[in-house]
Order: sequence, then structure tokens, then C-alpha cells
Amino acid sequence: MNPCKQRMLVGAVAAAAALAANTYAAEPIKIGVAVGLSGANSVVAPAVVQSSQLAVDEINAAGGILGRKVQLEIADDASGAVGAQKAYDTLVFQKNVDAIVSMETSAARNAALPIVARGKKPFIYTSFYEGKSCSPWMYVNGWVPDQQVAPVVDYFEKAKGAKTFYLVGNDYAFGRGMLDFTAKYITLHGGTVVGEEYLPIDGTDWTPILSKIRAAHPDALISATAGGAPNVALAKQLKGAGMTLPYGNLAIDEGTAKSMGDVATGIYMSGSYLTSIDTPANKRFLSAMDKRFGGHMKTPNELSEPQYEGIFLYKAAVEKAGSTDPAKVVKALGEVSFDGPRGLVTMDKSRHTPLAMRLGQIQADGAVKILQTFPNVDPGVQCPNIK
Repeated sequence: MNPCKQRMLVGAVAAAAALAANTYAAEPIKIGVAVGLSGANSVVAPAVVQSSQLAVDEINAAGGILGRKVQLEIADDASGAVGAQKAYDTLVFQKNVDAIVSMETSAARNAALPIVARGKKPFIYTSFYEGKSCSPWMYVNGWVPDQQVAPVVDYFEKAKGAKTFYLVGNDYAFGRGMLDFTAKYITLHGGTVVGEEYLPIDGTDWTPILSKIRAAHPDALISATAGGAPNVALAKQLKGAGMTLPYGNLAIDEGTAKSMGDVATGIYMSGSYLTSIDTPANKRFLSAMDKRFGGHMKTPNELSEPQYEGIFLYKAAVEKAGSTDPAKVVKALGEVSFDGPRGLVTMDKSRHTPLAMRLGQIQADGAVKILQTFPNVDPGVQCPNIK
């Protein structure tokens, strides 16, 4: 080979190698994921982790974020306040993550927020919750009661003729917040709440509460638990007691429903994500999940799909900001969108997002039949004083 051409070829190969080496030469962008690998949320946590992994895999396959590889840091918050404090201390101050994208109980979120503020970390909270939790560092892409309660209550009143309701939940921020909103909505629309009872978040015996429900003879039952294990226990005990009144669960997800067998059959639910959403984006997501995890895939659901979106929303914010600078990213989070399995998501309404909501009923195989769809439901006023 001509020596000149040989030198040119060697130089080209060296340049290509240098470019490849520099693609991820910078430190990786670290995204913290705190989730209940143990405790009440342990039923849904594996699906949340899988959604996070898929998002990061797809982002890295496309070149990362600003040319930097993305790395997940997973921490167990034990589904509660004490565990969250430990998990966030680790993520924020030891792992020094660039941001946190997490699905958690409200107890865990409330314990985490002061740590997020001290560490000045952008935080995307991906769980549905009771609403009106605000922080300069937090954005939310899950639903709030203003979006989720009406479909269930309205359906029971109009389609089932329900006039009296019994409300049960776990005794913490989510359960009480959801049912407080629900009680007010029922009363405002001409219904009557004939009972309201709570069980501790780690409680498992609903028998005394079921006895009170039976004695009150309500037309319908609505529950708001911590999700995961409490949903399973309540549904099993309802079936065991032979109670067949219309039942709306404000905290169940499709993955948990599929794991419950026939005890979940007939339960009504309202949510923004179901695997039966018939759109190209959702079909691509489900196909990618199946390809990535195969027989080990956990059912994508209301608590895991927003986690996938949340990581892409963080990516969009970093790219808009042009850096991972926390203050710049937090500002950008309210200005970016992601068009994913649920549709277009933009966290620009009091740091929350309008969502298409769907009323569904759980079928015998655990799948959820969509009965009604409500497009672009506004989250209402959530954090008006956070700029």
C-alpha cells in the first residue's frame, strides 16, 4: 500500500477509535430510583425497576444524554418513611446521583423531600397520589384525585344507581387524602358517605371493617390503600366474606390485579395507563418490554409505565437545559414533553400533568376492560406557589 494512503488509513482508524472512546468518556449521568423493594409496594416494585431499565437501555442505545451514558442507582425505600430516609441519604449524598425518578408511597415521598431539597436534586415523582405535595425540586407525572375519583363515583351513581358509599383505606397520607377528596366529591354530587374506616399501612386483617360495611348496607364500596399487598389482602377478604356490592379500588394497578387471580374479578378502577390502550406508542412499549425481559417481564401498569416516561422526561429536560445543572434542569422540566404509551405528557400544570383517564373493570383473566375514556383531564390547582 502507498505509504501516504497507509498513514491516512491509520489516522482515520485512530480518529474513529478516539470518537468511539469519547462517546462515553465523561462520567455517566446517574439517575436514582428509590422504590419499595420490600414492604407494601414490593408487589409492584419489580415492574417499576424493569420500566426504568428499559428506558435507560433505549437511551444509551441512542447515544445517551448529551453524549453521556446513563446509569441507574436502585435503592430500597422499604415502602415507608424510615426506609426512604436511608435510601435518599445513600442516593443523594453517597451516590451523588444527578436526579431521582421514583415511584413511592406517600410516606416515603414525604420523608424524602427534605433530603432532596438539601441535596438540590431534580425529582420526578411517578406515582399516583393524594395530591398537593409541593417542592421546588419536584415534578409529578402520576394522577391526582382531581383526575381519578370522578370516573368511579360517577359510574356508580349513574350506571349502578348508587346513593350510599362506604370508604376504606390505609391510615396514612395517601389513604386519608384520597378518601377525603372522594367523600367531598360524593357529597357534592348528591351521594351520602355512610362509613369511613382505616387500617394501618402494615395491617392485614380487614375483618372488623368488613363487619361494619355489612351492617351499614352501602350501595357501593370505594377503597384507597397503599397499593400492592394491602390490595391483595382486602380483595381476598371481601371475596371470603361473600360481599358482592360494586367495588371501586382507587389504588389497584393492572400488574397486581393479574397476580390476584379471581379475587380481583369485577373490581372497578380508574387510571391513566392500561396495557389495552390501543395506540402505536403503547404497542411499541409493550413489544420492547417483552423483547427485553421475555418470560421474566412483570405486567406494565399504572405504577411502572410513568417511571419509563419519567426517565425520558428527565432526558428531555437535560437536553433542553444543555447540562445536568440542577437549577436549569428543574426549570426545563416544566417546559418539556414526552409522547409515550399514555399519550403526550407535559408537567406544566402546577408541576403536574393533564392526563387521559380511563375507567376500567378487571376481568376474570386479570386484564382490564376499558369502559370509558376521558381525554386531557386537568389535574386542578396543585402547587400554585411553587415557581
